Amino acid sequence: AMAFRAGAVVANMEFIQFHPTTLYHPKARSFLISEAVRGEGGVLRLANGETFMEKYHEQGCLAPRDVVARAIDAELKKSGDECVYLDVTHLDPELVKEHFPHIYETCLSVGIDITREWIPIVPAAHYACGGVLTDVDGRTTIDNLYACGEVACTGVHGANRLASNSLLEAVVFARRAALRARDDVRHAAPSLPVNEYDIEAHSEPVDAEQVRELTTQLRTAMWKYVGIVRTNERLAKALEVVSQIEAQAEELYSTGKLSPELLELRNMALTAKLIILSAQLRKESRGLHYNLDYPNTDDLHFKRDTLLALNGDMVPEAVTQSNVCCR
Repeated sequence: AMAFRAGAVVANMEFIQFHPTTLYHPKARSFLISEAVRGEGGVLRLANGETFMEKYHEQGCLAPRDVVARAIDAELKKSGDECVYLDVTHLDPELVKEHFPHIYETCLSVGIDITREWIPIVPAAHYACGGVLTDVDGRTTIDNLYACGEVACTGVHGANRLASNSLLEAVVFARRAALRARDDVRHAAPSLPVNEYDIEAHSEPVDAEQVRELTTQLRTAMWKYVGIVRTNERLAKALEVVSQIEAQAEELYSTGKLSPELLELRNMALTAKLIILSAQLRKESRGLHYNLDYPNTDDLHFKRDTLLALNGDMVPEAVTQSNVCCR
C-alpha cells in the first residue's frame, strides 16, 4: 500500500492463495494443517462422515490446493456447517505422532487427539502471489525503491504458487535485491527532502474501538465477497463496502492521532481495494482467481499480468505492460 501511494505499479493482486486445511477451533488461533497429512492418507469428510472430494477432482483428497479449497467452500455453503473434517484416525497412531509431531501437539493442546478424533478444518487466506511489481533484482518502477518477499511480484508464481516456492521470494530474490541495492546506492542521487511530521494537525484522539470495528468489517467483507469463489455482484458489493471503510480510515488519518492500528487499517483498506479492482479487471477464471460469472480461462484476452498504478488524479487505474519499466 505504501509503495503504491508513492507511485509504484502493483501486479496480479487478484491472485490470493487459500490454504484448504487450517485448524478450526474456538480455543486455537488459525493453524495450518500441512498438505502432507492428506499425502499420508488423511481423508476429508463432512460432518455426517461422508467423503466429498471425489465429486470435484479425479485425485480426490490429493487434488491441488485451489480445487480442494473451492470444494470445501462449496460444501460449507451447501450444508451451512462451520467446518469440514480431516480424518487420520485410520492411520497408525505412532506414524501420525512421528510424522506430524507439531500438528499432533497443537491439536492436543485444545483437546483434540487426532489419532482418535477428526480434525475440524476450514480454508484460510495463505499467500499473496501478486504485489509490488519488480524485476529479478527487486527493482520497482520507482528509482531506488526495492521490494522483496511476499510484498513483491516477481512473476515467478504466475496465477498459483506451488508449495514451498515462497522460498524463492524470501531467499533468492531477497538476496538479489540486497546485492543490487548495495551496488546502486553508490550511484544514487541524494534523497528527496521529506516534510516534517505536523503533530499539531494530528492531535485529535482516535477511538481505538472504532478502528478495531472498521478492521473487523474490512476482514469480514473481504472474506464474504472476495474469498475463494467470486462473482461480479460480490466484487461490486465488496468495492462499495471497502471504499466506505477506506474513506473513514483516511478521515481518521488526516486529523487523528496516529497509532499502529490506524496505520495498519489504512494500508489494509487500500490493499483490499487493489485486490478487488484487479479481480474486476480479470474477466475469466485463472489459477487462484475463480469467478462464477467467468468460469473458463480466456487466454486470448487475459493471458497477461494485471497491472495497476495511480493516475494523475491519484486514482488507481489499469496500465499496460509496455508502459511499465522497473528501474
